[in-house]
Amino acid sequence: MMEEIIELKHALDSADSILIGAGAGLSTSAGFTYSGSRFQKYFSDFEKKYSFHDMYSGGFYPYKTLEENWAYWSRMIYLNRFVKAPLSVYEKLFELVKYKNYFVITTNVDHCFQKAGFDKERLFYTQGDYGLFQCSEPCHKKTYDNQLFVEKMVMEQGFVIQDDGGLELPKNGFEGIKMTVPSELVPRCPVCGKPMSMNLRADDTFVEDEGWHKAALRYQDFLNGNKDRNIVYLELGVGGNTPGIIKYPFWNMTYSNPKAKYICINKGEAVVPKEIENQSICVNNDIYEVIKSL
Repeated sequence: MMEEIIELKHALDSADSILIGAGAGLSTSAGFTYSGSRFQKYFSDFEKKYSFHDMYSGGFYPYKTLEENWAYWSRMIYLNRFVKAPLSVYEKLFELVKYKNYFVITTNVDHCFQKAGFDKERLFYTQGDYGLFQCSEPCHKKTYDNQLFVEKMVMEQGFVIQDDGGLELPKNGFEGIKMTVPSELVPRCPVCGKPMSMNLRADDTFVEDEGWHKAALRYQDFLNGNKDRNIVYLELGVGGNTPGIIKYPFWNMTYSNPKAKYICINKGEAVVPKEIENQSICVNNDIYEVIKSL
């Protein structure tokens, strides 16, 4: 891997600009796993009752009441939006690019880039944000910060929020945890009174608010201003679920610009079309280990 690391370092150091495209694999590398011990530590009660085994599946379960639905989702949101990632991959990535002309497009909704110090004016969260509510209809195109609501909901279930933001079970474990929240905490739209939902792109009800559109314009301005320059398209942890957002555009833009370099770091999924092989560096390894080496 050392030869690849040297080549990567040279490409990043010599680039006029860097466009980072990040998928779920980057947050997984940072320790935001949705299954295994992290899931069981905080969702063993839901796993026992409903027999799903990861946070993602639990988010789609048709709970019978809004009170139970928001008990599940408040834990999910808090753990993946307001708790610091276990490993410092985002912080190390920021150290690599903070003095460069960079921009970030990501399908992640966990806000890790901004928490690590990235300039919010250089971020485009295309698929939403765990930290935002919207009307479930939606009756209007506005989103709402949800941190205070979420904190109240997890505490009402019996969890303890520590001084550093970590979430812990009470001393008697799940015996002291409720699987519902009080009805008065169920979020409702301030305009029409219908239940709120998460600002996550799952169907055609997703709200692209004013902030989303401004970020989309900044992203387009960055593309237009750098498409013919010595640019690195740095793809991190992007899988095959939504390749049309990051992966395919990165391939096309590299193909269209002989001065461009495409870099893909993704354990088990680092591939590149033959048309841009000579302009590409693919590293089939854990993102955290690679970034740490850089």
